[in-house]
Amino acid sequence: QVQLVESGGGLVQPGGSLRLSCAASGLNFRNYVMSWYRQTPGKERERVATITNPGGIEVYAESVKGRFTISRDSAKNTLYLQMNSLKPEDTAVFYCNARSTVVAGWDYWGQGTQVTVSS
Repeated sequence: QVQLVESGGGLVQPGGSLRLSCAASGLNFRNYVMSWYRQTPGKERERVATITNPGGIEVYAESVKGRFTISRDSAKNTLYLQMNSLKPEDTAVFYCNARSTVVAGWDYWGQGTQVTVSS
Protein backbone atom coordinates (compact mmCIF):
# COMPACT_ATOMS: atom_id res chain seq x y z
CA GLN A 1 0.00 0.00 0.00
CA VAL A 2 1.46 3.30 -1.13
CA GLN A 3 1.49 6.10 1.41
CA LEU A 4 2.70 9.68 1.09
CA VAL A 5 2.71 11.59 4.36
CA GLU A 6 3.41 15.32 4.34
CA SER A 7 4.61 17.29 7.34
CA GLY A 8 6.17 20.64 8.16
CA GLY A 9 3.32 22.99 7.39
CA GLY A 10 2.21 25.72 9.74
CA LEU A 11 1.83 29.43 10.31
CA VAL A 12 4.72 31.69 9.34
CA GLN A 13 5.14 35.44 8.95
CA PRO A 14 5.78 37.00 5.55
CA GLY A 15 9.45 36.69 4.66
CA GLY A 16 9.83 33.58 6.77
CA SER A 17 10.77 30.03 5.85
CA LEU A 18 9.32 26.55 6.14
CA ARG A 19 10.55 23.13 5.11
CA LEU A 20 7.98 20.58 4.02
CA SER A 21 8.67 16.84 4.03
CA CYS A 22 6.91 13.97 2.32
CA ALA A 23 7.69 10.48 3.57
CA ALA A 24 6.94 7.83 0.95
CA SER A 25 6.35 4.15 1.62
CA GLY A 26 5.09 1.17 -0.34
CA LEU A 27 6.75 2.18 -3.58
CA ASN A 28 10.13 2.06 -5.26
CA PHE A 29 11.00 5.71 -4.68
CA ARG A 30 13.66 5.76 -7.39
CA ASN A 31 11.06 4.93 -10.06
CA TYR A 32 8.91 7.97 -9.37
CA VAL A 33 8.96 11.57 -10.44
CA MET A 34 8.09 13.56 -7.32
CA SER A 35 6.24 16.86 -7.20
CA TRP A 36 4.74 19.38 -4.83
CA TYR A 37 1.38 20.92 -5.64
CA ARG A 38 -0.69 23.48 -3.79
CA GLN A 39 -4.35 24.41 -3.73
CA THR A 40 -6.44 27.23 -2.31
CA PRO A 41 -10.25 27.18 -1.95
CA GLY A 42 -12.02 27.66 -5.24
CA LYS A 43 -8.89 27.24 -7.33
CA GLU A 44 -7.39 24.35 -9.26
CA ARG A 45 -4.46 22.47 -7.83
CA GLU A 46 -1.24 24.10 -9.04
CA ARG A 47 2.06 22.34 -9.57
CA VAL A 48 4.77 24.12 -7.57
CA ALA A 49 7.89 22.06 -8.21
CA THR A 50 8.97 18.73 -9.70
CA ILE A 51 12.13 16.67 -9.35
CA THR A 52 12.97 13.65 -11.48
CA ASN A 53 14.34 10.37 -10.25
CA PRO A 54 18.11 10.21 -9.72
CA GLY A 55 19.42 12.79 -12.09
CA GLY A 56 17.54 15.35 -10.08
CA ILE A 57 16.22 17.65 -12.78
CA GLU A 58 14.18 20.38 -11.07
CA VAL A 59 11.29 22.34 -12.54
CA TYR A 60 9.55 25.22 -10.76
CA ALA A 61 6.47 27.32 -11.24
CA GLU A 62 7.37 30.89 -12.14
CA SER A 63 5.74 32.16 -8.96
CA VAL A 64 8.20 30.29 -6.72
CA LYS A 65 11.44 30.37 -8.73
CA GLY A 66 14.34 31.61 -6.64
CA ARG A 67 12.42 31.14 -3.38
CA PHE A 68 11.57 27.43 -3.22
CA THR A 69 13.90 24.45 -3.57
CA ILE A 70 12.76 20.88 -4.11
CA SER A 71 14.98 17.94 -3.18
CA ARG A 72 14.77 14.22 -2.59
CA ASP A 73 16.63 11.73 -0.42
CA SER A 74 16.37 8.26 -1.91
CA ALA A 75 18.00 6.68 1.14
CA LYS A 76 15.15 7.99 3.28
CA ASN A 77 12.40 7.80 0.64
CA THR A 78 11.62 11.42 1.43
CA LEU A 79 10.81 14.46 -0.64
CA TYR A 80 11.42 18.00 0.61
CA LEU A 81 10.38 21.52 -0.24
CA GLN A 82 12.41 24.34 1.26
CA MET A 83 10.35 27.52 1.10
CA ASN A 84 12.03 30.86 1.72
CA SER A 85 10.85 34.47 1.46
CA LEU A 86 7.29 33.31 1.91
CA LYS A 87 4.47 35.60 0.83
CA PRO A 88 0.80 35.71 1.88
CA GLU A 89 -0.12 34.46 -1.59
CA ASP A 90 1.79 31.24 -0.85
CA THR A 91 -0.92 30.32 1.66
CA ALA A 92 -2.38 26.99 0.54
CA VAL A 93 -2.65 23.31 1.26
CA PHE A 94 0.49 21.68 -0.12
CA TYR A 95 0.33 18.16 -1.52
CA CYS A 96 3.02 15.63 -2.36
CA ASN A 97 2.62 13.67 -5.61
CA ALA A 98 4.41 10.57 -6.89
CA ARG A 99 4.13 9.60 -10.54
CA SER A 100 5.61 6.33 -11.77
CA THR A 101 8.07 6.40 -14.65
CA VAL A 102 7.58 2.67 -15.15
CA VAL A 103 3.81 2.09 -15.09
CA ALA A 104 1.47 4.59 -16.72
CA GLY A 105 -1.32 5.71 -14.45
CA TRP A 106 0.40 4.95 -11.16
CA ASP A 107 -0.09 8.35 -9.58
CA TYR A 108 -0.34 8.91 -5.82
CA TRP A 109 -1.16 11.83 -3.54
CA GLY A 110 -0.60 12.67 0.09
CA GLN A 111 -3.26 14.09 2.37
CA GLY A 112 -1.84 17.62 2.30
CA THR A 113 -0.35 20.01 4.81
CA GLN A 114 -1.57 23.55 5.44
CA VAL A 115 0.82 26.46 4.97
CA THR A 116 -0.40 29.85 6.16
CA VAL A 117 1.66 33.00 5.61
CA SER A 118 0.30 35.85 7.69
CA SER A 119 1.41 38.53 10.09
